[in-house]
Amino acid sequence: MPADDAVPAHSPISTAYLDELAAATALAERTARHPGSAFDGAPADLRQRLEQHVEAGQAQMVELLQDLAAHPETAFEEHRSSRAIVDAIASRGLPAELGVHGLDTAVRAELTGPAPGPTIAILAEYDALPVVGHGCGHNVIAAMGLGAYLALAELAREDPAAVPGRVVLLGTPAEEGHSGKEHMARRGAFDGIDAAVMAHPYGHDLADQAWLGRRTLTVEYHGHTAHASAQPFMGRNALDAANLLYQGIGLLRQQTPPSDRIHAVIREGGDRPSVIPDLARLDLYVRSLAPATLRDLSRRVEDAARGAALMTGCGVRVLWDEQPPSLPVRTNEALTGRWVEAQRRRGRDPLPRGVVSETLAASTDFGNVSFRLPGIHPVIRIAPGDVALHTREFARHAVSDAAAAAAADGAYGLAAAVLDALHDRALMDAVTAEFEAAGGAIDVPSYFD
Repeated sequence: MPADDAVPAHSPISTAYLDELAAATALAERTARHPGSAFDGAPADLRQRLEQHVEAGQAQMVELLQDLAAHPETAFEEHRSSRAIVDAIASRGLPAELGVHGLDTAVRAELTGPAPGPTIAILAEYDALPVVGHGCGHNVIAAMGLGAYLALAELAREDPAAVPGRVVLLGTPAEEGHSGKEHMARRGAFDGIDAAVMAHPYGHDLADQAWLGRRTLTVEYHGHTAHASAQPFMGRNALDAANLLYQGIGLLRQQTPPSDRIHAVIREGGDRPSVIPDLARLDLYVRSLAPATLRDLSRRVEDAARGAALMTGCGVRVLWDEQPPSLPVRTNEALTGRWVEAQRRRGRDPLPRGVVSETLAASTDFGNVSFRLPGIHPVIRIAPGDVALHTREFARHAVSDAAAAAAADGAYGLAAAVLDALHDRALMDAVTAEFEAAGGAIDVPSYFD
């Protein structure tokens, strides 16, 4: 017999569904190929020199990647991490600001060329997760962003005319569970910027992948206490309301699009069985694949929350988005094509969207950027495809040789895409036209009002 304090074993967890997805992905990989880019981009000799500067900076990228992994810092607490990025830029004799756009741990650095041109931002994340550290690989994101910016800076130092327009490096804190980029955007971080690029480590090389919009919700039910045996009829049970909402969400899932996600925990629900609880509180995440469907799902969840209060006679308080919501990512295909061409130069071949199932989708605050201005958010392989983000195993891969290689490949991909946009007017015109055809910029802060 097991000891009384032994943790009971859970039932076996089947990998059958993941196995089926992996088999479907492997089959699609045999024939799928991204069309690449029809644009010329920057002159070939500039791209070659840029690649040389990326290679020369790889050791510094790896140093940062390993340092951030060894000292993980969670959202809004990335003081050491942001300082490490500023110091790395300063080591090249370049200026950088720490504590910008309303956040103590946000970073900004700029290159301004001698000729007018677009302004392109390179974004770098560096916050970690509680417990598992860099289980989402943001240390690799930071290394890629830094490496791309410094390679462009060295090319400009060597030949100022090689980098026209303006390049901005933005260090963006608090992506995990928060929306650091949205906080920065509301304080002018993206004013005057024409496009933004970043890349995320993953288990595949993908030119584009689905990222769900996400909203957070806290629901409080307020009832009335009573003795649960002597006078239960005098109570209004807040836990009953929370239970009804929890069950209602389970039923609601049957009538939502397959990409929608709703998850909840009951954070408070009473103290002892003999007292009818007068307070219950749930925390929920609501996710969907498009801004409009996220707005619709939000309305349906709120209706369920208010309905549970009505059924139990409780009062209800519905509190949306303690942190700003994250929108889905709107990918700019014209700019993505230049990333694909750059990755092929590095020996990678990013797959088009749809090869990897869109049911395997998370969220990112880059979505908010992508609905303000054109942007790309490709993913780059550092781990086997069956290793999930937000795990200790992925954190181990984020300091592997594969991560170091991805940092250099990703840095070149980002820097080359930026250089192409700065030099190729037809490309930049197409980037802008595609963004406008997709609906243009939306007013993110008021979208869900």
